[in-house]
Amino acid sequence: MRSIFRWTLLASLLAMTAPAAHAAVIRDDVPFWSATPDSAGFAALQDARLERAAELITGIKAVKGRRTVDNTLRPYDEALRHLANAARQSGLVANVHPEAAMRTGAEALQQKLSKYWTDLTLDPDLYRAIVALDVKKADPVTRHYVERELRDFRLAGVDRDEATREKVKAVQEELVLITQAFGRNIREDDSKIVVDGVDALEGLPADYLANHPPGDDGKIVLTTQYPDAFPVFSYARNDDLRKRMYMAYGNRAYPGNMEVLDQMIAKRHELATLLGFERFADLITADKMTGSADVASKFIDRTVTAARPIGEQEYAQLLARKRADDPAATGITDWERSFYSELVRRSEYDFDAQSVRPYFAFDRVKQGVLDVTSRLFAVEFRAVADAPVWHPSVECWEMFENGELRGRFYLDMHPRPNKYSHAAHFGIRSGVAGVQIPEAALVCNFPGGDEGDPGLMEHGDVETFFHEFGHLLHNLFAGRQEWHGVAGITVERDFVEAPSQMLEEWVWDPGVLATFAKHHETGEAIPAELVRRMKRADEFGKALGVLRQMVFARVSLSYYDRDPRQVDTDRLAQEILSDYVPFPYVPDTHFQASFGHLAGYSAMYYTYMWSLVIAKDMFSAFDESRMFEPKVAKRYRDRALAPGGSKPANRLVEDFLGRPFNSEAWERWLASEPQTSSRVTD
Repeated sequence: MRSIFRWTLLASLLAMTAPAAHAAVIRDDVPFWSATPDSAGFAALQDARLERAAELITGIKAVKGRRTVDNTLRPYDEALRHLANAARQSGLVANVHPEAAMRTGAEALQQKLSKYWTDLTLDPDLYRAIVALDVKKADPVTRHYVERELRDFRLAGVDRDEATREKVKAVQEELVLITQAFGRNIREDDSKIVVDGVDALEGLPADYLANHPPGDDGKIVLTTQYPDAFPVFSYARNDDLRKRMYMAYGNRAYPGNMEVLDQMIAKRHELATLLGFERFADLITADKMTGSADVASKFIDRTVTAARPIGEQEYAQLLARKRADDPAATGITDWERSFYSELVRRSEYDFDAQSVRPYFAFDRVKQGVLDVTSRLFAVEFRAVADAPVWHPSVECWEMFENGELRGRFYLDMHPRPNKYSHAAHFGIRSGVAGVQIPEAALVCNFPGGDEGDPGLMEHGDVETFFHEFGHLLHNLFAGRQEWHGVAGITVERDFVEAPSQMLEEWVWDPGVLATFAKHHETGEAIPAELVRRMKRADEFGKALGVLRQMVFARVSLSYYDRDPRQVDTDRLAQEILSDYVPFPYVPDTHFQASFGHLAGYSAMYYTYMWSLVIAKDMFSAFDESRMFEPKVAKRYRDRALAPGGSKPANRLVEDFLGRPFNSEAWERWLASEPQTSSRVTD
């Protein structure tokens, strides 16, 4: 069983219901959107899945005599499959559908599914049925599956007294509503700033200016979506514009989410104490690689200790560059951080980030992601013409291996109102051999999508595309399991980001980039020397980046590792920022209001850096001079990705590397110093 805590973490992937308007036939052998022509049809389909799951659970509990894999585990696994399909598909609709009625209906089904799932995890009769299974002679995957399910039952509180179980149910129902509200406020935020004409945008790329023409009144409206905001931070010479955008960006979903966040923290603490834990952070890490909040906390401390001296040197470089403009400068503000980082990279590392943007037109990058991963993992991607989709901009693709269909995915890649505003992989179906192929979606907010707009991307956008596609491949490659419960990305959360972070390494190789990074006007491949300079320049600021990640990691842990009466989210955020990074805290900003991971990852944002340690170690098994070497890639796919959650994450990494993972490669990466342009020898 995916424990109730995993489902709470994936609350944004649950969604939609209404009373069924008509009976629905469950079809998981067709593209998921094929059977959902309208809201009534979609709701009826999810209700049918829920009803089928309930029938299976009732049948399990009615079994007389000896409990076997066939009469207990198989129907149990099928029930989980129907529930997961309903939850994931509805969650996608809730986050991307352009119609408000569909999104609202999605939230209603989230509540219904979550209530049913909570009841299931707290059902003593079902728990006793799984306990009674004799799997001593079963294969290792089946034994691991059953052991993990029993652990998750206990973490959910199934072994508590009836009164406690009822309280747990009530708290879980409240948490669904709270996390829904938190995500909705972020998704529907429409913060904007208005500038007085093109002159205010000095320094921004020409295509940015072309995509933001003045209105009839001469004013230009900028949103806080990534494609609008991030170029302002990096390139705008107007300090006031950068500050205004920073304040707007740092106050998304404020003030609405402040009270919602307090409620979420308090309810999760209440849940933890009901289940015998002093802190929610300990509850949520109990089934992770770390095993406890204290281990996670010590990891954050070690990371900060390693990065701080290098970060201080990088900050000194930023301040020195600012003093070239303003000799009296005494510090760097947070809204100046990206701007002066770009200036340092230009002056000391001979690299201008705008120089690579013409090589990263969205369509070319998309094809590059497909071509690179196709070659690396020996699969083929084919576009599905006229596939049913939820918005005209969405594309459907299928993955084949040796001519056999192995997976399907959707690309929803550009901003629009009321759409999920970050970048994420959404699972739709986990693959089960002989039952259903894996299916997933990437939901991003990259430039482009409008006629005549090439969608020139920052290199960081390209990196993000590869990162999210890494999640998608993990899901698809882990789609040949016997058991749904271990299929797809069901491994510990501490490991989940590692495959995606490792795939980012391919976007720094000159040979790899040359295969798709072509100038959008001339067709010229990106020069290898330009890529090398980009890589050298990227080394600058990485320690400050690590420290910033640790701010998020410590904030997320600190909000959940104490009594909520001790949590003032503004005060804690200010204290942690002031302690970890040299940039002064900016008053009247409340980044936690739009920090969506506080709902999804809750206390576990540390897992991004934990996963990066694993990713750097796994990448050390590849030969950087032969990025497409097939034997290593196949071993990685077969041993680290394809098993899904059929083994503990430590075992997956050890099976690939031939040893337990360690932090040596990560430490070398952090400590490596970039060469300034005056010291470079090619």
